Amino acid sequence: MSWRIHGDGKRITPGEVVAPDERLHWPQTISIGTQHILAMFGSSILVPTLTKFPVTTTLLFTGVATILFLLITRNKVPSYLGSSFALIAPVLAATKAHDMSAALGGIVMTGALLFIVGVVVAKTGTGWIHSLMPPVVMGTIVALIGLNLAGSTLKPMQHYPVTTFLTVIATVLATVVFKGLLGRLSILVGLLAGYAIALAQGQVNFAKVGEAAWFGLPVFNTPSFHLDTALLFLPAVFVLIAENIGHVRTVGVMTGRDLSSFNGRALMADGAASMVAGFGGGSATTTYAENIGVMAASRVYSTAAYWVAAIAAIALAFMPKFGALIGTIPEGVIGGLGIVLYGMIGIVGARLWIESKVDFSNPINLMTAGTGLIIAIAVTGALTFGQFQLGGIALGTIATLVVFHLMSFAARLRGNTEVQHSR
Repeated sequence: MSWRIHGDGKRITPGEVVAPDERLHWPQTISIGTQHILAMFGSSILVPTLTKFPVTTTLLFTGVATILFLLITRNKVPSYLGSSFALIAPVLAATKAHDMSAALGGIVMTGALLFIVGVVVAKTGTGWIHSLMPPVVMGTIVALIGLNLAGSTLKPMQHYPVTTFLTVIATVLATVVFKGLLGRLSILVGLLAGYAIALAQGQVNFAKVGEAAWFGLPVFNTPSFHLDTALLFLPAVFVLIAENIGHVRTVGVMTGRDLSSFNGRALMADGAASMVAGFGGGSATTTYAENIGVMAASRVYSTAAYWVAAIAAIALAFMPKFGALIGTIPEGVIGGLGIVLYGMIGIVGARLWIESKVDFSNPINLMTAGTGLIIAIAVTGALTFGQFQLGGIALGTIATLVVFHLMSFAARLRGNTEVQHSR
Protein backbone atom coordinates (compact mmCIF):
# COMPACT_ATOMS: atom_id res chain seq x y z
CA MET A 1 0.00 0.00 0.00
CA SER A 2 2.91 2.34 -0.65
CA TRP A 3 4.14 3.79 -3.92
CA ARG A 4 7.42 5.42 -4.88
CA ILE A 5 7.14 8.87 -6.43
CA HIS A 6 8.01 8.73 -10.14
CA GLY A 7 10.54 11.39 -11.02
CA ASP A 8 9.47 14.76 -9.67
CA GLY A 9 5.91 13.52 -9.21
CA LYS A 10 4.50 16.01 -11.71
CA ARG A 11 5.57 14.69 -15.07
CA ILE A 12 6.61 11.38 -16.63
CA THR A 13 10.23 10.82 -17.51
CA PRO A 14 10.59 10.71 -21.32
CA GLY A 15 10.66 7.16 -22.66
CA GLU A 16 9.45 5.69 -19.36
CA VAL A 17 6.15 4.78 -17.73
CA VAL A 18 4.80 5.16 -14.21
CA ALA A 19 5.11 1.60 -12.91
CA PRO A 20 2.43 -0.17 -10.84
CA ASP A 21 4.41 0.45 -7.64
CA GLU A 22 4.98 4.13 -8.47
CA ARG A 23 2.71 7.14 -8.57
CA LEU A 24 2.67 10.82 -9.42
CA HIS A 25 1.60 13.40 -6.83
CA TRP A 26 -1.95 12.90 -5.62
CA PRO A 27 -3.61 15.64 -7.76
CA GLN A 28 -2.27 13.99 -10.92
CA THR A 29 -3.09 10.51 -9.58
CA ILE A 30 -6.67 11.54 -8.80
CA SER A 31 -6.96 12.97 -12.32
CA ILE A 32 -5.90 9.62 -13.83
CA GLY A 33 -8.28 7.80 -11.48
CA THR A 34 -11.13 9.99 -12.76
CA GLN A 35 -10.27 8.99 -16.31
CA HIS A 36 -10.47 5.33 -15.29
CA ILE A 37 -13.98 5.93 -13.89
CA LEU A 38 -15.07 7.43 -17.22
CA ALA A 39 -13.45 4.61 -19.20
CA MET A 40 -15.23 1.82 -17.32
CA PHE A 41 -18.50 3.66 -16.76
CA GLY A 42 -20.36 3.15 -20.03
CA SER A 43 -19.83 -0.60 -20.21
CA SER A 44 -20.19 -1.22 -16.48
CA ILE A 45 -23.63 0.41 -16.25
CA LEU A 46 -24.77 -1.11 -19.53
CA VAL A 47 -24.58 -4.66 -18.17
CA PRO A 48 -27.03 -4.13 -15.27
CA THR A 49 -29.22 -2.08 -17.59
CA LEU A 50 -29.45 -5.04 -19.97
CA THR A 51 -29.98 -7.61 -17.21
CA LYS A 52 -32.31 -5.45 -15.05
CA PHE A 53 -29.94 -5.64 -12.08
CA PRO A 54 -29.78 -2.58 -9.78
CA VAL A 55 -27.24 -0.22 -11.33
CA THR A 56 -25.96 1.28 -8.09
CA THR A 57 -25.49 -2.19 -6.58
CA THR A 58 -23.46 -3.32 -9.56
CA LEU A 59 -21.42 -0.11 -9.44
CA LEU A 60 -20.74 -0.71 -5.74
CA PHE A 61 -19.43 -4.21 -6.38
CA THR A 62 -17.20 -3.08 -9.26
CA GLY A 63 -15.45 -0.83 -6.75
CA VAL A 64 -15.27 -3.58 -4.14
CA ALA A 65 -14.05 -6.04 -6.80
CA THR A 66 -11.28 -3.70 -7.89
CA ILE A 67 -10.06 -3.33 -4.31
CA LEU A 68 -10.14 -7.12 -3.86
CA PHE A 69 -8.18 -7.56 -7.08
CA LEU A 70 -5.52 -5.08 -6.01
CA LEU A 71 -5.17 -6.70 -2.60
CA ILE A 72 -4.99 -10.29 -3.86
CA THR A 73 -2.49 -9.41 -6.59
CA ARG A 74 -0.39 -7.61 -3.95
CA ASN A 75 -0.91 -4.23 -5.61
CA LYS A 76 1.26 -5.34 -8.56
CA VAL A 77 -1.31 -5.69 -11.39
CA PRO A 78 -3.23 -2.51 -12.28
CA SER A 79 -6.80 -3.24 -13.32
CA TYR A 80 -10.37 -2.07 -12.90
CA LEU A 81 -12.88 -4.90 -12.55
CA GLY A 82 -16.05 -3.83 -14.34
CA SER A 83 -19.23 -5.71 -15.22
CA SER A 84 -18.69 -8.80 -17.37
CA PHE A 85 -20.52 -9.11 -20.69
CA ALA A 86 -19.76 -12.83 -20.78
CA LEU A 87 -22.54 -13.52 -18.27
CA ILE A 88 -25.33 -11.49 -19.84
CA ALA A 89 -26.86 -14.43 -21.71
CA PRO A 90 -26.80 -16.94 -18.82
CA VAL A 91 -28.12 -14.26 -16.43
CA LEU A 92 -31.05 -13.53 -18.75
CA ALA A 93 -31.73 -17.25 -19.21
CA ALA A 94 -31.58 -18.00 -15.48
CA THR A 95 -33.82 -15.03 -14.68
CA LYS A 96 -36.35 -16.18 -17.26
CA ALA A 97 -36.32 -19.78 -16.01
CA HIS A 98 -36.43 -18.85 -12.32
CA ASP A 99 -35.78 -15.32 -11.05
CA MET A 100 -32.98 -12.85 -10.32
CA SER A 101 -31.83 -14.83 -7.29
CA ALA A 102 -31.15 -17.85 -9.52
CA ALA A 103 -29.03 -15.66 -11.79
CA LEU A 104 -27.10 -14.45 -8.75
CA GLY A 105 -26.56 -18.07 -7.75
CA GLY A 106 -25.09 -18.72 -11.18
CA ILE A 107 -22.73 -15.78 -10.74
CA VAL A 108 -21.59 -17.15 -7.37
CA MET A 109 -20.96 -20.59 -8.90
CA THR A 110 -19.04 -19.02 -11.78
CA GLY A 111 -16.88 -17.07 -9.35
CA ALA A 112 -16.23 -20.15 -7.22
CA LEU A 113 -15.11 -22.19 -10.24
CA LEU A 114 -12.91 -19.35 -11.47
CA PHE A 115 -11.32 -19.10 -8.03
CA ILE A 116 -10.56 -22.84 -8.05
CA VAL A 117 -9.01 -22.51 -11.52
CA GLY A 118 -6.89 -19.67 -10.15
CA VAL A 119 -5.63 -21.84 -7.29
CA VAL A 120 -4.66 -24.59 -9.76
CA VAL A 121 -2.95 -22.10 -12.10
CA ALA A 122 -1.00 -20.64 -9.18
CA LYS A 123 0.34 -24.15 -8.45
CA THR A 124 0.77 -25.59 -11.95
CA GLY A 125 0.88 -22.73 -14.46
CA THR A 126 -1.33 -22.14 -17.51
CA GLY A 127 -0.14 -24.98 -19.78
CA TRP A 128 -3.17 -27.17 -19.13
CA ILE A 129 -5.52 -24.30 -19.99
CA HIS A 130 -3.90 -23.90 -23.41
CA SER A 131 -4.23 -27.66 -23.98
CA LEU A 132 -7.90 -27.64 -23.01
CA MET A 133 -8.68 -24.50 -24.95
CA PRO A 134 -6.32 -23.97 -27.89
CA PRO A 135 -6.88 -20.81 -29.96
CA VAL A 136 -9.54 -22.31 -32.23
CA VAL A 137 -11.61 -23.33 -29.20
CA MET A 138 -11.13 -20.08 -27.28
CA GLY A 139 -11.86 -17.92 -30.33
CA THR A 140 -15.03 -19.87 -31.04
CA ILE A 141 -16.30 -19.60 -27.46
CA VAL A 142 -15.74 -15.84 -27.41
CA ALA A 143 -17.33 -15.35 -30.84
CA LEU A 144 -20.41 -17.45 -30.15
CA ILE A 145 -21.27 -15.39 -27.06
CA GLY A 146 -21.56 -12.22 -29.13
CA LEU A 147 -23.47 -13.94 -31.94
CA ASN A 148 -25.94 -15.56 -29.54
CA LEU A 149 -26.69 -12.22 -27.87
CA ALA A 150 -27.38 -10.57 -31.23
CA GLY A 151 -31.02 -11.70 -31.16
CA SER A 152 -31.78 -9.45 -28.18
CA THR A 153 -31.33 -6.37 -30.38
CA LEU A 154 -34.23 -7.30 -32.69
CA LYS A 155 -37.02 -5.82 -30.54
CA PRO A 156 -35.42 -2.37 -30.19
CA MET A 157 -34.76 -2.29 -33.94
CA GLN A 158 -38.42 -3.09 -34.61
CA HIS A 159 -39.98 -0.67 -32.11
CA TYR A 160 -37.43 2.18 -32.00
CA PRO A 161 -35.52 2.01 -35.30
CA VAL A 162 -34.52 5.69 -35.43
CA THR A 163 -33.12 5.75 -31.89
CA THR A 164 -31.43 2.36 -32.27
CA PHE A 165 -29.60 3.03 -35.52
CA LEU A 166 -28.67 6.64 -34.73
CA THR A 167 -27.15 5.37 -31.46
CA VAL A 168 -25.10 2.89 -33.49
CA ILE A 169 -23.93 5.63 -35.87
CA ALA A 170 -23.03 7.99 -33.00
CA THR A 171 -21.04 5.25 -31.26
CA VAL A 172 -19.01 4.14 -34.26
CA LEU A 173 -18.31 7.70 -35.42
CA ALA A 174 -17.16 8.72 -31.93
CA THR A 175 -14.53 5.99 -32.12
CA VAL A 176 -12.82 7.52 -35.16
CA VAL A 177 -13.77 11.21 -35.00
CA PHE A 178 -12.50 11.87 -31.49
CA LYS A 179 -8.92 11.40 -30.36
CA GLY A 180 -7.40 10.50 -27.00
CA LEU A 181 -9.63 9.71 -24.03
CA LEU A 182 -12.85 10.82 -25.74
CA GLY A 183 -12.24 8.39 -28.58
CA ARG A 184 -11.85 5.53 -26.10
CA LEU A 185 -15.12 6.55 -24.45
CA SER A 186 -17.13 5.91 -27.61
CA ILE A 187 -19.65 3.72 -25.75
CA LEU A 188 -20.33 6.53 -23.29
CA VAL A 189 -20.48 9.11 -26.09
CA GLY A 190 -22.89 6.89 -28.05
CA LEU A 191 -25.03 6.43 -24.95
CA LEU A 192 -25.28 10.19 -24.36
CA ALA A 193 -26.01 10.90 -28.03
CA GLY A 194 -28.66 8.17 -28.20
CA TYR A 195 -30.19 9.44 -24.96
CA ALA A 196 -30.51 12.93 -26.44
CA ILE A 197 -32.13 11.49 -29.58
CA ALA A 198 -34.60 9.47 -27.52
CA LEU A 199 -35.33 12.49 -25.31
CA ALA A 200 -36.19 14.56 -28.38
CA GLN A 201 -38.70 11.86 -29.39
CA GLY A 202 -40.35 11.72 -25.96
CA GLN A 203 -39.02 8.24 -25.13
CA VAL A 204 -37.58 9.13 -21.69
CA ASN A 205 -39.58 8.98 -18.44
CA PHE A 206 -38.11 10.88 -15.48
CA ALA A 207 -40.82 9.99 -12.96
CA LYS A 208 -38.65 7.60 -10.92
CA VAL A 209 -35.77 10.10 -10.83
CA GLY A 210 -37.93 12.62 -9.03
CA GLU A 211 -39.06 10.00 -6.52
CA ALA A 212 -35.54 8.73 -5.70
CA ALA A 213 -33.56 10.06 -2.75
CA TRP A 214 -30.21 11.75 -3.15
CA PHE A 215 -28.49 9.44 -0.69
CA GLY A 216 -29.31 5.92 0.43
CA LEU A 217 -28.20 2.31 0.50
CA PRO A 218 -27.97 0.26 -2.72
CA VAL A 219 -30.55 -2.50 -3.22
CA PHE A 220 -29.12 -5.83 -2.09
CA ASN A 221 -30.38 -9.25 -3.18
CA THR A 222 -29.42 -12.79 -2.16
CA PRO A 223 -28.72 -15.77 -4.45
CA SER A 224 -30.51 -19.08 -4.77
CA PHE A 225 -28.92 -22.15 -6.30
CA HIS A 226 -30.45 -24.44 -8.93
CA LEU A 227 -28.71 -27.39 -10.57
CA ASP A 228 -30.28 -26.70 -13.94
CA THR A 229 -28.67 -23.23 -14.13
CA ALA A 230 -25.12 -24.43 -13.42
CA LEU A 231 -24.34 -25.40 -17.03
CA LEU A 232 -25.71 -22.09 -18.31
CA PHE A 233 -22.77 -20.29 -16.73
CA LEU A 234 -19.99 -22.74 -17.67
CA PRO A 235 -18.99 -21.00 -20.95
CA ALA A 236 -18.48 -17.71 -19.11
CA VAL A 237 -15.72 -19.27 -16.99
CA PHE A 238 -13.62 -19.93 -20.10
CA VAL A 239 -14.05 -16.34 -21.26
CA LEU A 240 -13.15 -14.92 -17.84
CA ILE A 241 -10.01 -17.09 -17.79
CA ALA A 242 -8.94 -15.74 -21.18
CA GLU A 243 -9.72 -12.13 -20.23
CA ASN A 244 -7.75 -12.24 -16.99
CA ILE A 245 -4.71 -14.02 -18.41
CA GLY A 246 -4.77 -11.74 -21.43
CA HIS A 247 -4.94 -8.67 -19.21
CA VAL A 248 -1.96 -9.76 -17.10
CA ARG A 249 0.05 -10.53 -20.24
CA THR A 250 -0.82 -7.18 -21.86
CA VAL A 251 0.04 -5.11 -18.80
CA GLY A 252 3.30 -7.03 -18.44
CA VAL A 253 4.30 -6.23 -22.01
CA MET A 254 3.34 -2.56 -21.70
CA THR A 255 5.27 -2.08 -18.45
CA GLY A 256 8.22 -4.25 -19.41
CA ARG A 257 7.69 -6.57 -16.45
CA ASP A 258 7.11 -10.30 -16.24
CA LEU A 259 3.77 -10.58 -14.42
CA SER A 260 3.05 -14.19 -15.41
CA SER A 261 3.45 -15.30 -11.80
CA PHE A 262 0.31 -13.31 -11.02
CA ASN A 263 -1.96 -15.23 -13.44
CA GLY A 264 -3.27 -17.46 -10.67
CA ARG A 265 -3.80 -14.58 -8.28
CA ALA A 266 -5.65 -12.58 -10.96
CA LEU A 267 -8.03 -15.50 -11.56
CA MET A 268 -8.54 -16.02 -7.84
CA ALA A 269 -9.19 -12.31 -7.37
CA ASP A 270 -11.79 -12.12 -10.14
CA GLY A 271 -13.40 -15.31 -8.87
CA ALA A 272 -13.61 -13.97 -5.32
CA ALA A 273 -14.94 -10.63 -6.58
CA SER A 274 -17.68 -12.31 -8.64
CA MET A 275 -18.70 -14.43 -5.65
CA VAL A 276 -18.96 -11.36 -3.44
CA ALA A 277 -21.01 -9.56 -6.10
CA GLY A 278 -23.32 -12.56 -6.55
CA PHE A 279 -23.97 -12.84 -2.83
CA GLY A 280 -24.89 -9.15 -2.66
CA GLY A 281 -26.88 -8.66 -5.86
CA GLY A 282 -24.31 -7.30 -8.30
CA SER A 283 -23.11 -8.39 -11.73
CA ALA A 284 -20.10 -10.65 -12.24
CA THR A 285 -16.83 -8.82 -12.81
CA THR A 286 -13.85 -9.02 -15.13
CA THR A 287 -10.70 -7.08 -15.99
CA TYR A 288 -11.53 -4.19 -18.30
CA ALA A 289 -9.73 -3.59 -21.59
CA GLU A 290 -11.20 -0.06 -21.63
CA ASN A 291 -8.87 0.91 -18.82
CA ILE A 292 -5.83 -0.50 -20.61
CA GLY A 293 -6.42 2.24 -23.19
CA VAL A 294 -6.26 4.89 -20.48
CA MET A 295 -2.98 3.44 -19.20
CA ALA A 296 -1.51 3.27 -22.69
CA ALA A 297 -2.41 6.89 -23.41
CA SER A 298 -1.31 8.31 -20.06
CA ARG A 299 1.67 5.97 -19.55
CA VAL A 300 0.52 5.73 -15.93
CA TYR A 301 0.20 2.13 -14.68
CA SER A 302 0.09 3.07 -11.02
CA THR A 303 -2.29 0.97 -8.94
CA ALA A 304 -2.87 4.10 -6.84
CA ALA A 305 -5.07 5.48 -9.64
CA TYR A 306 -7.24 2.38 -9.44
CA TRP A 307 -7.72 2.83 -5.70
CA VAL A 308 -9.03 6.31 -6.49
CA ALA A 309 -11.40 4.93 -9.15
CA ALA A 310 -12.65 2.13 -6.90
CA ILE A 311 -13.38 4.42 -3.96
CA ALA A 312 -15.20 6.91 -6.22
CA ALA A 313 -17.35 4.12 -7.72
CA ILE A 314 -18.33 2.94 -4.24
CA ALA A 315 -19.31 6.51 -3.29
CA LEU A 316 -21.54 6.85 -6.39
CA ALA A 317 -23.33 3.64 -5.42
CA PHE A 318 -24.90 5.38 -2.43
CA MET A 319 -26.80 7.85 -4.62
CA PRO A 320 -30.21 6.31 -5.52
CA LYS A 321 -31.10 9.29 -7.71
CA PHE A 322 -28.09 8.49 -9.86
CA GLY A 323 -29.25 4.89 -10.21
CA ALA A 324 -32.76 6.05 -11.13
CA LEU A 325 -31.32 8.33 -13.81
CA ILE A 326 -29.44 5.40 -15.34
CA GLY A 327 -32.72 3.47 -15.28
CA THR A 328 -34.24 6.00 -17.68
CA ILE A 329 -31.98 4.92 -20.55
CA PRO A 330 -34.47 4.04 -23.34
CA GLU A 331 -34.72 0.61 -24.92
CA GLY A 332 -33.66 1.93 -28.32
CA VAL A 333 -30.40 3.28 -26.91
CA ILE A 334 -29.67 -0.03 -25.17
CA GLY A 335 -30.41 -1.88 -28.39
CA GLY A 336 -28.07 0.33 -30.39
CA LEU A 337 -25.23 -0.11 -27.94
CA GLY A 338 -25.94 -3.84 -27.87
CA ILE A 339 -25.48 -4.05 -31.64
CA VAL A 340 -22.02 -2.50 -31.36
CA LEU A 341 -20.91 -4.38 -28.25
CA TYR A 342 -22.19 -7.82 -29.22
CA GLY A 343 -20.67 -7.41 -32.65
CA MET A 344 -17.33 -6.49 -31.10
CA ILE A 345 -17.45 -9.59 -28.88
CA GLY A 346 -18.05 -11.76 -31.92
CA ILE A 347 -15.19 -10.21 -33.87
CA VAL A 348 -12.80 -10.45 -30.92
CA GLY A 349 -13.18 -14.22 -31.23
CA ALA A 350 -12.23 -14.01 -34.89
CA ARG A 351 -9.25 -11.83 -33.96
CA LEU A 352 -8.02 -14.60 -31.66
CA TRP A 353 -8.05 -16.97 -34.62
CA ILE A 354 -6.12 -14.51 -36.78
CA GLU A 355 -3.52 -13.62 -34.16
CA SER A 356 -2.91 -17.31 -33.43
CA LYS A 357 -2.84 -18.17 -37.14
CA VAL A 358 -5.49 -20.88 -36.82
CA ASP A 359 -5.41 -23.07 -39.93
CA PHE A 360 -8.98 -23.51 -41.17
CA SER A 361 -7.86 -25.77 -43.98
CA ASN A 362 -7.58 -28.32 -41.18
CA PRO A 363 -11.01 -30.01 -40.82
CA ILE A 364 -10.64 -30.26 -37.04
CA ASN A 365 -10.45 -26.49 -36.72
CA LEU A 366 -13.08 -25.89 -39.40
CA MET A 367 -15.67 -28.23 -37.91
CA THR A 368 -14.94 -27.19 -34.34
CA ALA A 369 -15.63 -23.52 -35.06
CA GLY A 370 -18.50 -24.14 -37.45
CA THR A 371 -20.39 -26.49 -35.15
CA GLY A 372 -20.10 -24.27 -32.07
CA LEU A 373 -21.09 -21.09 -33.90
CA ILE A 374 -24.12 -22.52 -35.67
CA ILE A 375 -25.52 -24.05 -32.48
CA ALA A 376 -25.09 -20.76 -30.59
CA ILE A 377 -26.75 -18.77 -33.38
CA ALA A 378 -29.61 -21.23 -33.91
CA VAL A 379 -30.56 -21.82 -30.26
CA THR A 380 -32.04 -18.49 -29.16
CA GLY A 381 -34.10 -19.97 -26.33
CA ALA A 382 -33.35 -23.02 -24.19
CA LEU A 383 -33.44 -26.72 -24.99
CA THR A 384 -34.50 -29.22 -22.34
CA PHE A 385 -32.41 -32.31 -21.58
CA GLY A 386 -34.13 -34.16 -18.76
CA GLN A 387 -34.01 -31.77 -15.81
CA PHE A 388 -31.51 -29.46 -17.47
CA GLN A 389 -32.20 -26.49 -19.70
CA LEU A 390 -29.31 -25.31 -21.85
CA GLY A 391 -29.16 -22.15 -23.92
CA GLY A 392 -27.26 -21.55 -27.12
CA ILE A 393 -24.06 -20.35 -25.46
CA ALA A 394 -23.81 -23.36 -23.13
CA LEU A 395 -24.62 -25.82 -25.92
CA GLY A 396 -22.26 -24.10 -28.34
CA THR A 397 -19.41 -24.16 -25.82
CA ILE A 398 -19.94 -27.81 -24.96
CA ALA A 399 -20.12 -28.71 -28.65
CA THR A 400 -16.93 -26.76 -29.38
CA LEU A 401 -14.95 -28.57 -26.69
CA VAL A 402 -16.37 -32.01 -27.51
CA VAL A 403 -15.89 -31.72 -31.28
CA PHE A 404 -12.31 -30.48 -31.02
CA HIS A 405 -11.08 -33.04 -28.51
CA LEU A 406 -13.09 -35.92 -30.00
CA MET A 407 -11.75 -35.27 -33.51
CA SER A 408 -8.20 -34.75 -32.22
CA PHE A 409 -8.34 -37.99 -30.24
CA ALA A 410 -9.73 -39.94 -33.20
CA ALA A 411 -7.08 -38.50 -35.54
CA ARG A 412 -4.28 -39.51 -33.18
CA LEU A 413 -5.82 -42.95 -32.68
CA ARG A 414 -5.95 -43.56 -36.43
CA GLY A 415 -2.52 -42.02 -37.02
CA ASN A 416 -4.00 -39.40 -39.34
CA THR A 417 -1.05 -36.99 -39.40
CA GLU A 418 -2.71 -34.76 -41.99
CA VAL A 419 -5.22 -33.38 -39.49
CA GLN A 420 -4.02 -34.20 -36.01
CA HIS A 421 -1.52 -31.33 -35.80
CA SER A 422 -4.17 -28.66 -35.39
CA ARG A 423 -3.68 -25.25 -33.83
